[in-house]
Amino acid sequence: MSEDSRPDRKVSDKPLTYAAAGVDIARKAEGLERAKRHLRSTFTPQVITDIGAFGAMYSLEEVGAADSLLVASTDSVGTKLMVASMAGRHNTVGMDIVGHCVNDILVQGARPLFFMDYIAAPSLSPEFMEELIEGLSAGCREAGCALIGGETAELPGVYQEGEYDLVGFVVGAVSRQRAITGESIRPGDVLLALASNGLHTNGYSLARKAFFEAAGWSIDRHVPEFGCTIGEELLRVHRCYARSVHPLLERVQVKGMAHITGGGIPDNLVRCLPEGCRAVVEKSRWEVPPVFRLLQQIGRIEEREMFHVFNMGVGLMLVLAPDEVEAAASFLTARGETVFAIGQIEAGERGVVII
Repeated sequence: MSEDSRPDRKVSDKPLTYAAAGVDIARKAEGLERAKRHLRSTFTPQVITDIGAFGAMYSLEEVGAADSLLVASTDSVGTKLMVASMAGRHNTVGMDIVGHCVNDILVQGARPLFFMDYIAAPSLSPEFMEELIEGLSAGCREAGCALIGGETAELPGVYQEGEYDLVGFVVGAVSRQRAITGESIRPGDVLLALASNGLHTNGYSLARKAFFEAAGWSIDRHVPEFGCTIGEELLRVHRCYARSVHPLLERVQVKGMAHITGGGIPDNLVRCLPEGCRAVVEKSRWEVPPVFRLLQQIGRIEEREMFHVFNMGVGLMLVLAPDEVEAAASFLTARGETVFAIGQIEAGERGVVII
């Protein structure tokens, strides 16, 4: 009997969606669209990027550093924290949020300068705080930035016992001349992808619904396809690509980059494309890792939904001219990255097509 047809491997009674799991991406996008006019009303002349960029760029010209831009980003670990609580393991989620935030400013060419955190829970024991900050510190050391402070909040009544939130804030810098904006992307350019380390920090509400509700698995269930428990698979650390990609920027011209997080390849890759360019991504160019295939099977999740919720094995995408691809791929492979040419840029309406 195949693994897929084992009697102890249950599947969902009906196809699962992210919205049904409690996360409605379209509704959130509508809320952000409504908020944009309020946000833009606060902009000063020093604000370089509009709402929707991976990192927010801010010019230091007013303080005498005309060539320098600050780039900032913030995010939360999200409901991956619930998996950490189920597993009783909290020393990796700090690395997750550092990797996520640093990647968000990396795609614009920025090097991280410093990081701050926000930890909220009904109560904070010394042991728990040390475990979280151990992970944050490890992530900052890997990224080459300083963890200079943050806020710890005890909020009984807002959070129940066993619940908590972990949010990160990063500030980096890049010279105006070296900032990566995507403006130079042209038809004929090539899409190069770097492999992810599993789900990273997105799609966990849907993953939890599939594995723990529909399938009824326990956190310590061993899954043959993974070679580890479901808890260990879901707590794989969000890869930080800074140490591989920053040296690459000294060697080749990277025209654009996208960090593949919430919204998947379609909603993130488009963010670096100029008008008149569409990205064509070919699914046959890489092997989707087992965790995504099993998720889709157990949750009976439509493929379109999978690509809009999960990274599908792609953590970062780069856009390069064809004559730069071989050198870039060789360099990144030597730095330990798994690299694959995943598609190309064509003339057409700005967007992303997956074939």
